Amino acid sequence: METAEGKMRLRSKLHPGDLGAIIALHGTTYSREQKYDLSFEAYVAGPLAEFTLRASPREKLWLAERAGKLAGCVAVVEAPDETGQIRWFLVEANSRGLGIGRKLLTEAVRFCKSAKYESVTLWTVGALFAASRLYQSFGFQKVEEKPGSKWGVQVVEEKYELKL
Repeated sequence: METAEGKMRLRSKLHPGDLGAIIALHGTTYSREQKYDLSFEAYVAGPLAEFTLRASPREKLWLAERAGKLAGCVAVVEAPDETGQIRWFLVEANSRGLGIGRKLLTEAVRFCKSAKYESVTLWTVGALFAASRLYQSFGFQKVEEKPGSKWGVQVVEEKYELKL
């Protein structure tokens, strides 16, 4: 995929350093943009490590790279009831608006269909308006809201679902 700033490459084979880069991208981005504290990095790191060790054929992670650097990521993890759950979906601030998020989400939904999941879910927070619009453009519908305190701030968690 060609962007205005150069080529974007998607890959799903993990290399040493990738997990740390994903965790760091989440930690720095959400600290800067949403004021999340360090507990958010732990929230990302624990399940991401478990995902990597499982190596299930019904789960997959994609990395988007620009100029050899992490520009975004997304994963599908297996959830109960024949559901795929989208996790760790994020596009680096300087790579937004280039179609990278749409490409990552397209790959994730395509994978869920090929894995024969009946539905796809994801959790986000209400403050991520652009992401919510992207999910809705794919046909995801908001099915749950949970206000509360997490990661050192007040958030409204939102669950989206797409029936396949």
